Amino acid sequence: MTATETALGKGSRTASSARWAVTGLALRQTHRGAAVVIALTALMSVVAVGAYRSTVASPSDAAGLAALAENPAIRTLFGEPVALDDAGGFAVWRTGTVLSVLLAVWGLLAATRITRGEEDAGRWDVLLAGRVPVRSVVGRHLVTLVAWVLLAGVAAFTGLVAAGAAAGGAAAHATGLALCGVFFAALGTLTSQVFAARTPASGAAVAVLGVGMLLKMVGDGIADLEWLRWLSPFGMAALARPYDGDHVGPLAVLGAVCALLAVVATASAGRRDIRGGHLPSPSGRAPRRVLLGSAQAFAVRRLLRPLAAWSVGIGVYFLLIGVLAVSMTAFLTANPRFAELAAQAGFGGLATVEGYVAALFALLAVPVGAFVSVRLADLAQDESSRRLTLLLAQPVTRVRLLAAEATTAIGGAVVLTTVAGLATWAGARVVGAGLGLLAALSGAWNVLPVVVLCLGTGVLALAWAPRAVALAGCVPAVGGFLLEVFADTWGWPTWIGQASPFAHLAAVPDAPVGWLAAMVMTSVGILAALVGAVGYRRRDLRV
Repeated sequence: MTATETALGKGSRTASSARWAVTGLALRQTHRGAAVVIALTALMSVVAVGAYRSTVASPSDAAGLAALAENPAIRTLFGEPVALDDAGGFAVWRTGTVLSVLLAVWGLLAATRITRGEEDAGRWDVLLAGRVPVRSVVGRHLVTLVAWVLLAGVAAFTGLVAAGAAAGGAAAHATGLALCGVFFAALGTLTSQVFAARTPASGAAVAVLGVGMLLKMVGDGIADLEWLRWLSPFGMAALARPYDGDHVGPLAVLGAVCALLAVVATASAGRRDIRGGHLPSPSGRAPRRVLLGSAQAFAVRRLLRPLAAWSVGIGVYFLLIGVLAVSMTAFLTANPRFAELAAQAGFGGLATVEGYVAALFALLAVPVGAFVSVRLADLAQDESSRRLTLLLAQPVTRVRLLAAEATTAIGGAVVLTTVAGLATWAGARVVGAGLGLLAALSGAWNVLPVVVLCLGTGVLALAWAPRAVALAGCVPAVGGFLLEVFADTWGWPTWIGQASPFAHLAAVPDAPVGWLAAMVMTSVGILAALVGAVGYRRRDLRV
């Protein structure tokens, strides 16, 4: 073998090692979040099948639940009911939308974080100066995300089958879930090539997600507009009708769209400048100095755009809830047996307008708690990306900066809950539901103590586990909600269910505010934030 051939062989092995190192980097950056998503997917599938046995005790119960779900309001909010006389069909109806959105959100946010976010932070500069071109780097990160999402689909299939559901429907359902995750992972990767910054890349992908969910909801609720579901990845996954035909056609179409998105995203990576995008930020514009005079003002400035996006999404959803109030409550009032079945399925108190909005306002703690957690996670990201180094070199203490971000995040939470209350009241007023403005606002504000708990756990994580701020901050809201659902479904001891903050939330406006529980949760959240602030001040700066 000549010296040239030997050198070429070594170079090929070195390039191959570099490509595998990139894959290992992507795995390292995503394995924690992926593990949580996979575990939740499997667990919720198992629990939903188990809940079927306690909810549907006889064929008449199954028929009653099917009739309940045929109501347009139920279809719009919870999806089209399919095969509710089967444990697997019930599990798909109860968890399908939630799990598909979970995989979609994780996929798109992870994609923009590990591609555009890492590149913007300068951590790809040396990587891209080596033997692996940017197209290969982006492609391997996308392949890693796709692998994780496919594993989540396998987890859903395994959970359903292990709990006793039929394998055929489980395969169709798991495939639809996985393809929704693949679609948005590829979309997030594509927007990361189009836009030159992580925030607009994430915002564009989230906007597509919101439109996709809206198209599915309209298609589910209005028979004449069923065709809209073909325009949404969530709708195409639902058109597979697991346990009621297991149609392959919609899944094949969705799979082809996912493949096309992935190819376009990877190809576009090699046709742009490093740290640039196909739609770069405009240059030469006049500097914008608004809200730059203090740490608090700067925190408000950073909050405005994401707050506007979250407000639109929450406002549209709760406007729809208000509009459907009369349809929902009138049907259940006329059919008390169906109201009983709805309560057994986890939707209690829906027979009155106040009970209906109270049950759905409780869910508001989940997105608002996630919003606060994400704001704190952005602060941790700014620290690790060294964007705070020069700022903290000034006479601005870290505790002052944290206080500004925390108070601004809570202010944003108040805005979001107010938007939800106003939207619900406006929707109810349009249909003459008789819901008062103060009642709607009090029901929305009732979840703020849970949000304060999210803030407290997020600040604790910022002090001692900065990489897990978003996950830790979501525990009181997401974890608390799941704990309550699991405890009710499996009949766990009362003291386990009482560990959930949701167990102590009063059903406002159907019931008076539970002031004692609210003050205890708020106090615990504030105390946790104070302890976290002390730890944040004492630990080293992440650079």
